[in-house]
Amino acid sequence: MGLSSAAEIDGAQLCIFDLRRGQQEGQELDKILFFHPADCPILLQLSVIGLCEGIITFTRIFSPEDDCEVIESDKHCHVFYQAEPDIWMVLVVQKIKDNESTLRFGALQGILKESHSLFTMFHGPIRTLLDRQPSAEFARGHLHTFVTDYLSDFSVGKKLQLPTYRDSLTERGTVQMLTVSREVALEVQSLTTVLGSCLRNVICQSIVLFEDLLVSTTLPLVCDTLNLYTYAILRLTPSALSSNGNSWSYLRKGGYVNADTTSSSANGAAAAERYNSRSRDTSPGGQNQMHHNFRPLQREKLSKGKDGFVAADFVTTEIRGAVPLNPILWFHQAEERMYLCVYQHKNLTILLVIPASSLINGEEGIAHVKRHLLENASQNIVTVEQKLSRGWGGENAYHVGGYRYILSDPNRKVSRASPPGKVITLSKDSLLALNRLRGEIDLEKSRAKRSDPTHDKDYEVCIRAKNNAWIIAKISRGKELYMAIEKGGETLLYASTAVEKFSNRYCEGAFSTD
Repeated sequence: MGLSSAAEIDGAQLCIFDLRRGQQEGQELDKILFFHPADCPILLQLSVIGLCEGIITFTRIFSPEDDCEVIESDKHCHVFYQAEPDIWMVLVVQKIKDNESTLRFGALQGILKESHSLFTMFHGPIRTLLDRQPSAEFARGHLHTFVTDYLSDFSVGKKLQLPTYRDSLTERGTVQMLTVSREVALEVQSLTTVLGSCLRNVICQSIVLFEDLLVSTTLPLVCDTLNLYTYAILRLTPSALSSNGNSWSYLRKGGYVNADTTSSSANGAAAAERYNSRSRDTSPGGQNQMHHNFRPLQREKLSKGKDGFVAADFVTTEIRGAVPLNPILWFHQAEERMYLCVYQHKNLTILLVIPASSLINGEEGIAHVKRHLLENASQNIVTVEQKLSRGWGGENAYHVGGYRYILSDPNRKVSRASPPGKVITLSKDSLLALNRLRGEIDLEKSRAKRSDPTHDKDYEVCIRAKNNAWIIAKISRGKELYMAIEKGGETLLYASTAVEKFSNRYCEGAFSTD
């Protein structure tokens, strides 16, 4: 049957294609923008994408207003996401006995959504890249390097290790926030005020993180903050950078490190021009295209200098040596490009975003911002870090004895969960049951959204797993709570009371029945 077209390759495939391209016979290859694995035979790539296109077309007959999200066959699970109009991302996962009951389409679709959101933050919408260059060379090049670097986090050998039942108490695409006292909040507010004035008459926006938790943001939470937070957790926080083992400094008493003696002046000037020219094109996809090798997710490109600033890459010039490159982002809310400047002090990470249009000379402007930050914000940064460290309860700060849980608000894109060290104490039976229940809830939410997209439907499910653990899901007024209780009473009343106590104490009664 057609749904077995991917069976010749073990593992998973991820493809991105444009339905507006390759409509003429013999031009089908033109619609492929990205395919993983890259060494997959072309005929098989066309077969997989042809099948996906057929499924999309067929399902639109019955539901023209709603996108196809998941199709399951005996051997494969196809997860769909229409990232942009007529641009689709599809993840094809092979079913085997070990994982057939552990796949959750919501978690798999979260990978597609996250990778696309991060891509557009750095390169702009895919459609914009295609419109700027109809041959799709830029789009394919950027997608290949970016998505490949993103998938490296899931790579085990030549295969992808995708989310399983062990990740049932995590929620991709949400921000985890740190609760602080009023005293600390005032110190943080003072810090953000100083950060906002780093560029004369232009207000700079900022995000402050402690460990892997969000402390404050001056950006819209749902889109821009979420994308930057996700990038920081993946690559910029102390725990993310620690795997690099790379430290260098480009600021040494006002000078730069020596240039590579093998680089010619012509190459150095060209590299500097590419770097400087990025600040003059503020259209989506314009600036980062000037620097073809810019790879913000490539771990070995990221490094923290001895001055505390984190650079995503650097170019070497004959005059100034190693010049740090700061990522340029596309912000949806402001609809303009922003420079990203990252500073780190111990467990505190500061993301400072500066409008690219406000810097006549990108390199000199960024250097001015960095000097201002070091001269005027250093004491505020030290004070905030010290106070947060004193009040920090460690990785188990949000552990609730007896519960293994995740609490999320999909509308605000925030979540809080049991620490990983506590989640791994759950038995496999509990995690499998919880993952299966979350999968069923995902499907129910999808159906409810199609039938009435303006209202959130409430759910409450309590089941007893094979190991007698209570597995609970409760959705109320848009907020979601999932939990597992292994050492509890035998009655449904016990489970209901446990949820009530948790809700009243930690959720301000959001899930209480009263």
